[in-house]
This record gives sequence, structure tokens and C-alpha cells, in this order.
Amino acid sequence: MTDDPIAAARANWERAGWTDSAVGMTAVTSVMRAHQILLARVEAALRPFDLSFSRFELLRLLAFSRSGSLPITKASDRLQVHVSSVTHGIRRLEDAGLVRREPHPSDGRVTLVEITDSGRELVERASVVLNEEVFDRPGMAADEVHALIGAIDSLRRDAGDY
Repeated sequence: MTDDPIAAARANWERAGWTDSAVGMTAVTSVMRAHQILLARVEAALRPFDLSFSRFELLRLLAFSRSGSLPITKASDRLQVHVSSVTHGIRRLEDAGLVRREPHPSDGRVTLVEITDSGRELVERASVVLNEEVFDRPGMAADEVHALIGAIDSLRRDAGDY
């Protein structure tokens, strides 16, 4: 018997006669658990900045853009989340003075979201901490990180993610 609950689940799967599915179940469950672990690390690093990862991603996207602003729909596309999720994040960031909505200068149907100076300063500080506490040390050896990137890239491509 193992202390690993996912290994125990795999053994249960095999005992139930689902041997053909056991490896896939283990892979899916492992990725989902890894997501929980990594998200907890990311959120702990961002907590002092009062940012969720989704709001950090939006600020980082805006800070990387040439003008510091994007149409809300384009931000939604680039972040691969529904417009309503981006709009919710924008509201929270607006309330904190980190972004503002502006009308598009040439298309009255489009609303831009623009990072403020405060938002830019905060996302720069948060990026340094996130790099130091999570991204520089993801919890695996470099060759494992590259193998993981390749495996997940294959999954994403197969799913039509890009």
C-alpha cells in the first residue's frame, strides 16, 4: 500500500477491472492535482499584492501590450477565458485603481481596458515575486519541466487549443 492517494486510486481502478483506463485516469488526476498545487503556490505569492492569478494575468497582458491597453474582447481571446470573466476581473482591478475602461478612439462599439501607472507598478513587483517564488523553481528538474511542457503542448494541440 502506498501513501499516494492517486496511486491508491489507480490500484482501485485496476481492481474494478478498468485496467485499460487506469493509466489515463492516473494522468488526468495527476495533472489536476498538480494544478491545485501550483495554483496554491501562485496564489500565495500573489496574496500580498491582493491579486488572484487571473487578475495578475490581465495586468501582465496589458503591461506587455505596446500601448498598455487592449479591447476587452481581445484580452478575453488572449487569456482564453470568457468575456464575462475578463469583465469581472476588470471591475475588481478598476475598483483598486489598477485599470480603467476607455472608449476606443476610432470604433465607438469597442471598449478598451487600459493599465494605470499604479497597475503597471504593482504587476512589475508581483512579477518579480512570482518569478522568484514559483516560476524559477517550479518543483521539478529542468529536463522534467521541458518534458512536461512538451506533453501538455501535445494535449493542447490535440484538443484544438491552438
